[in-house]
Amino acid sequence: MSTRFLRHFFEPRTIAVIGASEKSSSLGGLVIRNLQEAGFPGTIWAVNPKGYESVFGQPAFSRIGQLPEAPDLAVICSPVATVPGRIARLGSIGGRAALVLSGGSHLDEARDGKASIRQRMLDAARQSGIRVLGPECMGLIVPGRKLNASYANRPIKAGKVAYLGQSGMLGTAMIDWAAGRGVGFSHLITLGDSVDVMLPDLLDYINQFSPTQAILLHLEKIFDAQHFMTALRDASRNRLVLAIKSGRTPQSDLTGLPPTPGVANRDQIFDAAFSRAGVVRVHDSDELFDALMTLSLMKPLRGDRLAIVSNGLGPAMLAIDKLIHAGGKLAEFTEETRRALRQGDFDMSKPGENPVDLGGNATPEKFVDAIEIVAADPGVDAVLVVHAPTRMAPSKTTAQAVVANRKRFRRNLLTSFMGLEEALSARHECSLAAIPTYVSPEKAINAFMHMVDYQRVQALLQETPPSLPFTTTPAIRARCRTLIKEAKAEGRESLSHSETAQVLEAYGIPVAESRYVTTPAEGAAAAFDGAMALKVVHEGNCRPFRYRKHPHRVSAGLMQDLRSPEQVAEGIALLGEQVNEKYPAFKVREYCLQPMQRGKHSLQTCAGITRDPVFGPVIVFGIGGYKVNILADRQVALPPLNMTLAEDMVGRTHVARLIHEHSGDPDRDIERLCQLLVKLSQMASDLLELRGIEINPLLLNRDDIVAVDFAMDLGTPARFAIMPYPEELREWVTLKNGWEVEVRPIRAEDAPLITNFHHQLSEESIRFRYFHNKSDLTQRDLSMLSHINYDRQMAFIAEHLRDDGSKEMLGVARVWNDPDNIRTEFSVIIRDDLTGLGIGSLLMNKLIDYCRSVGTLEMIGKIMVDNHPMRSLMKHLGFKQRYNMEEQVVDAVLRLNEPESEWQRHRLESLPD
Repeated sequence: MSTRFLRHFFEPRTIAVIGASEKSSSLGGLVIRNLQEAGFPGTIWAVNPKGYESVFGQPAFSRIGQLPEAPDLAVICSPVATVPGRIARLGSIGGRAALVLSGGSHLDEARDGKASIRQRMLDAARQSGIRVLGPECMGLIVPGRKLNASYANRPIKAGKVAYLGQSGMLGTAMIDWAAGRGVGFSHLITLGDSVDVMLPDLLDYINQFSPTQAILLHLEKIFDAQHFMTALRDASRNRLVLAIKSGRTPQSDLTGLPPTPGVANRDQIFDAAFSRAGVVRVHDSDELFDALMTLSLMKPLRGDRLAIVSNGLGPAMLAIDKLIHAGGKLAEFTEETRRALRQGDFDMSKPGENPVDLGGNATPEKFVDAIEIVAADPGVDAVLVVHAPTRMAPSKTTAQAVVANRKRFRRNLLTSFMGLEEALSARHECSLAAIPTYVSPEKAINAFMHMVDYQRVQALLQETPPSLPFTTTPAIRARCRTLIKEAKAEGRESLSHSETAQVLEAYGIPVAESRYVTTPAEGAAAAFDGAMALKVVHEGNCRPFRYRKHPHRVSAGLMQDLRSPEQVAEGIALLGEQVNEKYPAFKVREYCLQPMQRGKHSLQTCAGITRDPVFGPVIVFGIGGYKVNILADRQVALPPLNMTLAEDMVGRTHVARLIHEHSGDPDRDIERLCQLLVKLSQMASDLLELRGIEINPLLLNRDDIVAVDFAMDLGTPARFAIMPYPEELREWVTLKNGWEVEVRPIRAEDAPLITNFHHQLSEESIRFRYFHNKSDLTQRDLSMLSHINYDRQMAFIAEHLRDDGSKEMLGVARVWNDPDNIRTEFSVIIRDDLTGLGIGSLLMNKLIDYCRSVGTLEMIGKIMVDNHPMRSLMKHLGFKQRYNMEEQVVDAVLRLNEPESEWQRHRLESLPD
C-alpha cells in the first residue's frame, strides 16, 4: 500500500479504454463519451478485439500490444474473466495504472484449478508493479483536469471537495445530490471492491498533492486499520473530513468478521476511531451535505451554547427538543440581554428568555434587531433563526433582511426557513450569501451539533495532555511477560485469577486483598475475619467478556457472605461439585477468597481491554457489577490513551453522571478512573500477547479504586490501529560533562518541556531551525511538535533530570517520513548553552539508526548557508551536501538503504513515476 504511481490515475496524458465500442450497452463506449464531454485534453485510444478502426472518433486497436505506447491510464471495461490477462499485458508494456470498471459475483471463487479472479488480478499487478483501482468501481472524475473516466450519468462541476467512496452506485447518486445542492468536486473516486489501491492510499495522495478543502468519505469496510488511521489523522489535521459508513448494524454488516468480545455493536468502535482521527461522522447522505455546508461556511465555535430566535414557540420547541436530545446546550442570556429583550417587547411567550419567540406578526426588521441583541451576548456561541412564513413577514423578505444586516451579528448564524414553496426562495437567498440554511429546525440542530462535534474531536486531536500518572519500567514489563510466557508454555490461553492480580498490581492498579487456595482445608485456614466472598476459578470462567445474550448473569461460581472457616470449607466443596457436575471438561484452577467489600458507598464500574478483528486492542469502560446489563453503558476508545482522552471517554458514560450527582469530590474520582484507563492502555501497549482483560466489578469509593474480580486471556501479538509509544527506543547515556541523560521518543505530554526549551533558544538558533524568527509556539505548534504519529514521524529528545527533581530538554531531532517511506526529512536543534557536549551527534545517530531499521531509503534536510555548526555536523555524519541555488540553502542527503524495486529507484532518483 502506497501512493506509488497514483499520479497516473489523476494526471494522465494518454488513456486507453479497453472493451469500448459504439454499442449503446457498451460500458467502455460510455467512458469514452464522458471523456469527450469533459473535454479531456490528452489522447484517447479504444481497444477492442473486433478490430474497429475507431470508436466515437477515437483511434481503435484490436490488442493492447498494438497501442502506440504504454498508456498512462488504462480503463478496463471488458468481461471480468479477461481482466487478469489485461492487467498482465498492460504491465508488460510499461503501464502504470489500471482502472477496472468490470465486475461480477464470482470474483472470489477458484475454478478449473485456477486461483480466483481477484487473486489473479493481484498477482498480475504485483508482477509488474502496475497499480489497480477496482474491480466494480464507478471510475474517477477530476473536473479540474477535465477528466471523467467513469460511467457517471452527468457531468460535475469543479470544486474543492473530494469524495472517496467504496460503492460505485452510491457514487453516482452522490453526483446527483451534489448537483442539486450546487456542490463541486476536486476529485470523485469510488474504489468498488479494489484489490490493490485502497482508501488510505487515495487519502495520502489527495492530502499531499490536492488543494482540496474538504474530504467526504463513504466506508463499507476497512482492511488495514493502522494504515487507515494514519492517513485519516494526517488528512484531518489539514482539512475538514466527513465520513459516512454503511454496515452499522449486524444485519447490514457484510464483512463476515467475528464480533468484538465485550462490545454489543462494533459500530461503536468506528465511532471511536473517527473521533480519535478528528473526523465528523454522519449517518445519512442528506446529513453529509448539511454537515459539509455548515462546517464549510461557519467560523470556529467557542462553545456549544445555542440561542434560538423564532416567530413561533412551536418550531422553537422542536429545535430545543432536538438540541437537548443530541447533547447540546441552550444558551442562558445575561441580565443585560434579558433587559434589552424585555424593553424592546421582543418576546411573546417567555420575555427575556431563550428561545426568543417574536410571534406570528414579527416583521423582518424585528427579526434583525432581536438577532443582533442575542448575538452580542457573551454566553451565546451561535444563533439559530427559525421562521415560518406569514403575511406580515414573508420568508424571502425576512431572509433578505437577515442577509443585508449579517455584519451586525457577532456570532455564527444558522437559519431554518420552514416550508417547501415560499421558503424555497428564502433558503436560496441565504445560500447565495453563504449563510447555512435548512429545511427544518431539526436539520439545523443536527448541523449545529456537527460543528460542536468537529470542534471537540479536533481539540482532542491537537490538545497537549497533562503528564502521565504512570510509566512502566523494564522490570515491570519483564515480570508480566514472564507470566504470559509461562502460561503459553503450559498450553494455556488465559491467566489464572492470581496471575492476573499480579499483572494488575504490577501496573499500579489496586487489587482487593485476596487469598488463593485449592482445597477446603486450605480455605478454612485462609479465612478472613468477618464476611467473605468465595469464587471458583476454572477454565470456563477465567476468560474476560464471557457474556453475550445475558450480560447481567456473570455471578455464577460465586458465594457471598461466608462468615466462618467452616462455611468457607463447605463452600469450596460445593462449588467444586457444581463445576464437576455442570462443566465436567473444565479443570478447577483455584479458589479466590476475599473480604466482602461493603460499607464505603462504592460505585461499581467495569473496565478492560478487548481486541477487535479490524482495529486491534480497544479500551472499554462503563457501569459494572454482577447483576446489571453492563453493555448498556459501555464506551470504547482506541489506545494509546492519555489523561485527556481518558477523561473524554469517562465523560460519555452514565458513571460520570452518577459521580457528579453523588460524589463528595467528583474531580478526584474522575481522575482516578482516568489514571486507571491510562494504565490499561499502557498494559495493552507493553503486553502484545494480551488479548483481553476485564475488571468487573471495579469499585470506586471515597478511599480508593479497587479491582475485585478480573480475568485475562492471551492471543497472538496485537497490531494497533494507532501506533503506541515505542518504549523500546528509550536509552540512557552519559554526556561529556558527566550528566546522565535519557534519549527517548517524544510524547504528547512533553509540550511543557518543548515550551521551556524554546524559550532558552537564541534568535539565531530559532532562525536556523524554522528559517524565520518564531518567538513563541502556538497551541497548534505544540500539538504538531509533541503529538506525533509514530507510524510516519519520529522525534528523539535528550532529557536531563535536575537536582530539584524537575526535568529539562537539552535538544531534539526529528524526521518526517513520506507515506511510501522513500525519503525522510530531518531537523535537529540543541540548546545554545550546551554546544560541544556531543548532543547533536547523539540524537542524529539515534535517528539514523531508527530510520535504517524501518527501511527508509534516504534522509534529507535543508540547512541555511550560514549555519556552519550544522554543516560541520552533517559532514561528520557522512551526509553529502550541495548548494541549492533556487532556495538558497544547502541540501544535505544521506543514503540509508538501497532500493528493492525499480519503482523505489525511480522515486529515489526523482524521476516521474
